[in-house]
Amino acid sequence: MAPKNEKSARTEELEREYIIPLRASQHQPSRRRRAGHALETVRRFVGRHMKGKVADVWIDPRLNEFIWTRGVQHIPSKVRVKAIRFEDGLIEVDLVEGT
Repeated sequence: MAPKNEKSARTEELEREYIIPLRASQHQPSRRRRAGHALETVRRFVGRHMKGKVADVWIDPRLNEFIWTRGVQHIPSKVRVKAIRFEDGLIEVDLVEGT
């Protein structure tokens, strides 16, 4: 059984930066689904690495616009994001400045 300190450490706010590869999203889905698939890839990646639920991942509109800048077919090969997990379990994903 885990000590009580471990559970209290999990409820604190956690902030991390990730570089998420989106290369697989360029090859797996059909041409008209690439941007949507890339957003789902971001959700799954952040949910897995921040130990949260995929349904609790909130993507900032700036990140969405960055993925969609060149249209649905030509997505970026990777994206640098900042993820923050709040005490209530919500995970906010935002584009890092300068990308």
